[in-house]
Amino acid sequence: MMMANVKKIIDENKGIRENPYAAAAGALGVFIVIAFTIVSVTAYKIKALDNTLTTTGSAKVEVKSDLAKWRINFSRTVTEDDMKSGVREMESDLNTIKDFLKDNGISESEYSVSTMNSGKIYEYEKSGSKGPDRYTFNQSVEVKSNDIAKIKAVANNTKPLFESGILVNPGSPEYYYTPLSEKRIELIGEAVKDARKRAEMIAGSDNSKVGSLRSSSIGVTQVLAPNSVDISDYGTYDTSTEDKEIMLTVRAVFSIK
Repeated sequence: MMMANVKKIIDENKGIRENPYAAAAGALGVFIVIAFTIVSVTAYKIKALDNTLTTTGSAKVEVKSDLAKWRINFSRTVTEDDMKSGVREMESDLNTIKDFLKDNGISESEYSVSTMNSGKIYEYEKSGSKGPDRYTFNQSVEVKSNDIAKIKAVANNTKPLFESGILVNPGSPEYYYTPLSEKRIELIGEAVKDARKRAEMIAGSDNSKVGSLRSSSIGVTQVLAPNSVDISDYGTYDTSTEDKEIMLTVRAVFSIK
C-alpha cells in the first residue's frame, strides 16, 4: 500500500519536474507518506509491548526469635606506671564475670571472650600542669544461646557484677531469627499471589483478564518489631524484641488479555 501511494505521487509529478518548487513539493509528499507509515507501525508495536499490568504485592508473617546475644563490656583505667597492675585487674574482672555466668547457668560453650585492648587517654592540660599519662583497658564477653528465657533472666540480674567493683557495662540482649532465608522463600510466593490479586482487581474494572507472569523483582526484607512501620529502602533488622514481623514485597508484571 505504501509503495503504491509513493508510485502514484511520482507519476503525478512527472510533468512538472522542470519546476523546482513543484518537484520539491512532490518529494515532500513522498516523505510524508513514508514517515506516516513508519510512525503507524511503531505505534502498533508500542501498544503490543505495553499490553501488561505491573503491581506490587506484599507478604508478612509473625515469628519468634530463636537466638539471643548479650554482651558484657568491662574496663579499667590506670596510669602509665600501673599498666601491669591494670592487666592483673582485668584478668580478675574476667574471672569474676565467668563465675557470674556459671552461677546463672551459662556454660563456657555459650560465650566467647574478646581480646584485651588498651588506649591512651588524651586530655587538655589545665592550669599549666600535666599529670601522668593514663590508659584504658577494654574487653568484652559475648553470650550466645538458643535459650532466650535464660539470657533474659541473666541480663536482668547484673547487680552482683556492679557490687563486685567491676567497671562493667552490660548491654541489652539482641534477638535473632535464624531461619530467615527459608522463611523469605515462603514469603516470595505469598507476595506474588498478593500482586496477582491486586492485578485482577485493577483489570476487572476494565473487563480485562490477567494472564501469565511476565517478570518480577524482589524487594528487600524487613525484619521489624511488632506493629512497627520503621522500614528502610535498604532493609531493616530489628534486634530489640523477641517477637518479630518479617515483611517482603514483590514487583510483578502480568500480561493482560
